[in-house]
Amino acid sequence: MDVTPTPFSGHPRRRQVLAVMCLSLLIVVVDNTVLNTALPSLARALHATSTDLQWITDGYTLAFAALLIVAGALGDRFGRRGALLLGLSIFGAGSVAAALSGSPEALIACRAVMGVGGAFVMPATLSILTSVFPAKERAGAIAAWSGVAGIAIVVGPTLGGFLLEHFSWSSVFWINVPLVVVALGAVTTVVPAMPPSASADGRRPRLDVLGAGLSALGMLALIDAVIEAGDRGWTSALTLGEGAAAAALFAAFIARELTTAHPLIDVRIFANRAFSAAAVSVGLIFFALFGSLFGLTQYLQLVHGYSPLSAGLRALPFAAAVLVAAPLSSPLAARVGARVVIPAGLVFMGAGLLALYDVTPTTGVVHISVGVALMGTGMGLALAPAGESIMSVLPERERGVGSAVNDTVQELGGSLGVAVIGSLVTAAYRSNFTAAAVHLPATIVQPARGSVAAADATATHSGPYAASVTQAADQAFTSAMTHGFLVAALVALVGAALTAWALPGRAATSVVEPEIPRLEPVTS
Repeated sequence: MDVTPTPFSGHPRRRQVLAVMCLSLLIVVVDNTVLNTALPSLARALHATSTDLQWITDGYTLAFAALLIVAGALGDRFGRRGALLLGLSIFGAGSVAAALSGSPEALIACRAVMGVGGAFVMPATLSILTSVFPAKERAGAIAAWSGVAGIAIVVGPTLGGFLLEHFSWSSVFWINVPLVVVALGAVTTVVPAMPPSASADGRRPRLDVLGAGLSALGMLALIDAVIEAGDRGWTSALTLGEGAAAAALFAAFIARELTTAHPLIDVRIFANRAFSAAAVSVGLIFFALFGSLFGLTQYLQLVHGYSPLSAGLRALPFAAAVLVAAPLSSPLAARVGARVVIPAGLVFMGAGLLALYDVTPTTGVVHISVGVALMGTGMGLALAPAGESIMSVLPERERGVGSAVNDTVQELGGSLGVAVIGSLVTAAYRSNFTAAAVHLPATIVQPARGSVAAADATATHSGPYAASVTQAADQAFTSAMTHGFLVAALVALVGAALTAWALPGRAATSVVEPEIPRLEPVTS
């Protein structure tokens, strides 16, 4: 009797599953970018200090990044659909509590809760996709997933601007509630029940609690060091101490994973060039993107004077370019290989940043649109093939953790981009403004040199010096921002060269341990 397994042809509802996964991802990604738009309103309503605002943002990031690997591993062991439902529920509950918060401290705590929920949602979405789609369709599904992530990054500010023009700051959290309710219902009715992954002996592998703790603490120390380095200084004792602690914790984590019988992830997979080079490329994409968005958002609102909604609308060419490029990336990668398409995406990212290098305080919207569209094209081209390269070399039982690695690299790359490029832009602005404002009274120069936002506020109380303060600040910030763009562009272009060298050819990117997922229908 022929016992050859039937090739996996995909779950019959895989298209609907894709839509639900994209919705779940959209909720988590949009919320962060929507919040950035609401920070000034939060400061006024809750009397939040600059430190409070930073922790309202960073509280989410720290909880999210610290728990990604652990959440992915839990999904692999106890069920990815259950992990997704749990994550959405926590995220929704955190959103309700955040909308009802009456103090900065309460909001910071709620944002951390939302980060915990997001840590369960993101890895589950990608790992579920790779399980319900057959290998020949998987790249296209990941392209759609990646495209939604890219679009959500810039759609968030537009949505935030619209909400804040019509409602209070709490609307940026209330908007999550109906979306989460829809997503929970859709996951329950559409996403198939997937049995937890089993080890080679057929038993469910135990959770490596020690490894989970080491990875969480290592990510917590690393992300906090990166986020706070701009204020503390990159060479401060605390920054260096946290960096050293992170390195020690990661070293202990690797040692643990190499010796335990049930590792969270087989760390030897990083020796696979397709996996490690693709992961690095994802980090570089988000480094360049978030590093540049740090300056561009302030440029549009504080230099050009656009409202949050108008500024968000001017970033839509990025989303449009992602929407066009992402569906093309997988067919291109199948034809010429990820080794060509991923570096090409980084080249487009670098080209877009170089196109923005010569902007001035009065540069028109067309010039800016061309630059951000080139960046969106780059992200759309690179992100899906990189995600497919990461997921394709992992066995089915480790795809939740593999998705978490992809998400962790995104988070780390974005945080590094904001920290590094943000520090460079801030330092250059202060130097430029001090040089340009030598004719202004010291009582005006001192507060205005802190940031372009501070200069904008100072100008309103500077009487006859108002125009001079605004002009000096706009020129100083624009010059500083373009130097940040140049650094981000160089990172992207050097990354393109390195990934073109490091990525293997198509023949070397086959799946390590192909498995046919065991899917059970949902009983209604």
